[in-house]
Amino acid sequence: MSMNLDNQSPLLLVTDLSHKYGSKQVLSINRWALIPHEHQLLLGPSGSGKTTLLGILSGLLRPTKGAVTAINTALTDLSISDLSSFRARNFGFVFQDHHLVSSLTVSQNLTLSRHLADLPEDPEWSDYLLNHLGLREYKNTKPDRLSHGEAQRAAIARAAITRPPLLLADEPTSSLDDDNAILVMELLKTLSEEAGSTMLVASHDSRVKPFFSKSLILDKPQEVSQ
Repeated sequence: MSMNLDNQSPLLLVTDLSHKYGSKQVLSINRWALIPHEHQLLLGPSGSGKTTLLGILSGLLRPTKGAVTAINTALTDLSISDLSSFRARNFGFVFQDHHLVSSLTVSQNLTLSRHLADLPEDPEWSDYLLNHLGLREYKNTKPDRLSHGEAQRAAIARAAITRPPLLLADEPTSSLDDDNAILVMELLKTLSEEAGSTMLVASHDSRVKPFFSKSLILDKPQEVSQ
């Protein structure tokens, strides 16, 4: 699916959004937009709804109320199968725990992501990512043989392999030491720009702040500011 967007049309647009778990409201956002190439940081303490919001934005979770539009597509208008295909093609994900497929090698994990997005293999881009991330010698290695930092870099490669319009990262540095945290953020920003992706990173890690000029701040349930 191609993007028909100018540089000011939102990649993501949220209007009148709220979400509850039982009787507890964890999110309330009147309006928020993510513009192409305007990377943003999603800030807030644990329990403020950051992971919930990422799930809603990517269609993994349906909000209690409100609308989410991604790349000019209303997510609630898509069937489950269409939404899965849309997400695979248009979103790249980096998690706190890498969530690589343990039975596959690093290279096979990248191939699987392109297959799920219904894209042909791209050996040149795959090799570039692995080389740039310092993983060339680990391309035939399974995740359980990687250090945590290496596995997180492999997760970045997997997120970028489809050149997705949107790259979402959930606490990608929280379990890393200072050197690896800075490295991961530098790589995320560099590769998102080379892939043509716009990045939204959810974090409560103060080391991440210098990489962003704009933030969406979730202070606590029922409160949001931008």
